[in-house]
Amino acid sequence: MTHLQPGSWFRRGVAPIAIVMTAAALDACTTNTAFERLTEARRLSAELLIQFTQASNAANQAVMADTDEASVAFAKRAEESKQTVEKNAGLLRPLLQQLNYSDEHGLLETFTKEFAAYRGLDGRILELAVENTNLKAQRLSFGEAQQAADAFTESLNAVATAVPANDAWRVKALVAGAVADLRAIQVAQGPHIAEADDAVMTRIEQRMKTSETGVRSALDAVGQVAPPASRPRLAAARMAFDRFIAVNAQIVDLSRRNTNVRSLMLTLNEKAKITSACENTLRALQDALSKRGVGGSR
Repeated sequence: MTHLQPGSWFRRGVAPIAIVMTAAALDACTTNTAFERLTEARRLSAELLIQFTQASNAANQAVMADTDEASVAFAKRAEESKQTVEKNAGLLRPLLQQLNYSDEHGLLETFTKEFAAYRGLDGRILELAVENTNLKAQRLSFGEAQQAADAFTESLNAVATAVPANDAWRVKALVAGAVADLRAIQVAQGPHIAEADDAVMTRIEQRMKTSETGVRSALDAVGQVAPPASRPRLAAARMAFDRFIAVNAQIVDLSRRNTNVRSLMLTLNEKAKITSACENTLRALQDALSKRGVGGSR
């Protein structure tokens, strides 16, 4: 007959129970940890899509903004959202690794590559957008150029009224031709500002130059018959036209840089494609995580 030492029966019975309870506790702890990681992964993946969408929308608003201040503000907002996207992707990566979610980790890596391409393109677009050269050209066309054109027309019409009757018909015809040529330059500014093709812009500039030559020829012809009393008005017309041509040169230069047109074209074409790819990958990541169970099962 086997004799048990005092307390041995207790140790033999309790020890296995303790082991089982410890294992159960550890398993519960592991389950809780996995659940917490899965919950956080889902939160981060949702936040990734939200911040990416906000970054894309802010960049689009920077392109479409009608003031420098608004463009800069939207560009800053886009950059902040992109930084948040990178931060959240960095937090999500180790969680997926700890959970051994290889498929989701692969989707995140795919997004990371797509986002790097997106970031590079978006940076180029925003640099162009905040310059607003087409918008500035448009403002000059409606502002300083229009003022100079009006001053030119007013001064030249005053010269025509002071010409003797025998030369009046000729001077009025020259003045009308000069004003028409100047207006032709003004009319051409709009298409030039909106045009994206360099060759087309060159042809527009050539027409502008032809009209400029017509105005200067008319001014010279008017000067030959204008009475001395009207010479100050003629000089004022010449000064106004010189100012108009100088502003027109600024308009052409700004328009040639085409930052608003180029940023818009990049946004509508290249960026639209890569934005769609990023969003699709993030939605696939969210969907995959939503189907995960606590133990990693689907």
